[in-house]
Amino acid sequence: MKVKMLSRNPDNYVRETKLDLQRVPRNYDPTLHPFEVPREYVRALNATKLERVFAKPFLASLDGHRDGVNCLAKHPKSLATVLSGACDGEVRIWNLTKRKCIRTIQAHEGFVRGICTRFCGTSFFTVGDDKTVKQWKMDGPGYGEEEEPLHTILGKTVYTGIDHHWKDPAFATCGQQVDIWDEQRTSPICSMTWGFDSINSVKFNPIETFLLGSCASDRNIVLYDMRQATPLKKVILDMRTNTICWNPMEAFIFTAANEDYNLYTFDMRALDTPVMVHMDHVSAVLDVDYCPTGKEFVSASFDKSIRIFPVDKSRSREVYHTRRMQHVICVCWTADSRYIMCGSDEMNIRLWKAHASEKLGVLASRERAAQDYNRKLKEKFQHYPQIRRIACHRHLPKSIYSQIQEQRVMREARRRKELNRRKHSKPGSVPVVSERKKHVLAVVK
Repeated sequence: MKVKMLSRNPDNYVRETKLDLQRVPRNYDPTLHPFEVPREYVRALNATKLERVFAKPFLASLDGHRDGVNCLAKHPKSLATVLSGACDGEVRIWNLTKRKCIRTIQAHEGFVRGICTRFCGTSFFTVGDDKTVKQWKMDGPGYGEEEEPLHTILGKTVYTGIDHHWKDPAFATCGQQVDIWDEQRTSPICSMTWGFDSINSVKFNPIETFLLGSCASDRNIVLYDMRQATPLKKVILDMRTNTICWNPMEAFIFTAANEDYNLYTFDMRALDTPVMVHMDHVSAVLDVDYCPTGKEFVSASFDKSIRIFPVDKSRSREVYHTRRMQHVICVCWTADSRYIMCGSDEMNIRLWKAHASEKLGVLASRERAAQDYNRKLKEKFQHYPQIRRIACHRHLPKSIYSQIQEQRVMREARRRKELNRRKHSKPGSVPVVSERKKHVLAVVK
């Protein structure tokens, strides 16, 4: 004879103290939970709504400059230290923890065109309209000492940009040509040029450190090899590129900020076609910087906004703007990938959260578990129409919104005109050109 009994162990459901959580038994058999998907959909919808409710990305405004902020630089060793250069020749060093300026230097006469830090963080370099390159100590002068540069190099032409090598005591400047300098010499090791127009910016590759790229006013993006002291190849676009930024995780990928309102991500091994065209800005893109993870980048535009793009998406996931912010000239992503800084021509540096609804401070384990659960729910239901509409909606200034509508009409008119031309022409005489190939004119090796 078989006897079935119910046995209950108190250790499975009785709390030891009042502070313990109540244990809730649960059976994961899907047949016992027929409403699991509708219930999770409601939770995902609520999580998406709450994400937009708590999206408050603006953190602080660092004011003190007496002219527009023209360039920004990160400290390679300290997360809390940021350097900024203004249009009146002033350089300021900021402490982000205290949110105040800790040092002010009158570095140049005229614009500070570029600023970069040494790879060890002990000094930094600036270039300006007074045709000089100056090296400064990162620490302030001692008691009784004057604020003077460690070294000063007087050039023959105006330098428009500077970047330091990631491992060696060398740096590159640009202007009429790209010059490679050794820190111990007052004349360049080598000079490289390809064309006759002025060069806007130069950037070293953080992985393949002997590679560097520059963009010039004649619409070229030129790649150089420092070992051979020669240009490698160049790509010619429809309009001028203002600056480029290398992906810190993929050695061959870089993104270019262009005057035609777009950003172009290239693979340097195949420059004839961009990997991705990023379209959302409604005015010229002036600066771009990558997240340390290499999965996203942030762009600054003349349309008074900054946008965050995933590397593999053509549309931005986030747009930041304020009523007082004017044309954004420079932008950078902090080394811990949590914050973004931008400098604009109304003399302020603004600090933003990289994820608008992220909660700052220490999280309890239950809070972290709830956030992970909500994130997975939003990923699972992200393509549902109502959830996608709430997650993608952003309030925009009237100027940006009206320009988006106007450009949409213009883009549709161009598409309709091309379709009509193809319809009334000889078959094959008007080829179909993809959006990615449309903006690249030529690749020269």
